[in-house]
Amino acid sequence: MRLLMAIMLSCSLLWPTTSSASSATQPFIIINKATNQLAFIRGGRIEAVYPVATGVTTALTPEGLFTVKVKAKNPYYRKKSIPGGAPSNPLGTRWIGFDAKGTDGRIYGIHGTNNSQSIGRYITQGCVRMHNRDVETLYEKIPEGTKVFIVRSNESFAVLARQQGAMR
Repeated sequence: MRLLMAIMLSCSLLWPTTSSASSATQPFIIINKATNQLAFIRGGRIEAVYPVATGVTTALTPEGLFTVKVKAKNPYYRKKSIPGGAPSNPLGTRWIGFDAKGTDGRIYGIHGTNNSQSIGRYITQGCVRMHNRDVETLYEKIPEGTKVFIVRSNESFAVLARQQGAMR
């Protein structure tokens, strides 16, 4: 039994498992409320930066490190019973829900919009709003489980990504 344990320990040190893979290789999202921008990081580099809209007050869009829990195409808007895909749907064409404030990814999210003029402004009730074309691109690049870091900072995306281990 000791021999088996020694072999397993040696192997785990030589060949890292997926759970110990560097976070710098995983997709990562940073949203900076100071600039109303979202950075998509993959492979240890900033792949894209998109304009976004965030909360009308600084407290509405939560800050911290979250995890994508839900993804939906043409999401249904529950508050007003607006079907997915309807031009009047304020969620636009995609929903990327994350677990802020102990929720399950169905309350806070990154989503599209039916009001593209709102992008870049402080106007939401807590979600992160993107142009539909941008959220559609992002949606295809990230799996559930992707980390989302929301902050209000004067630091660059590169500095923030390094602090979070998403870049070296």
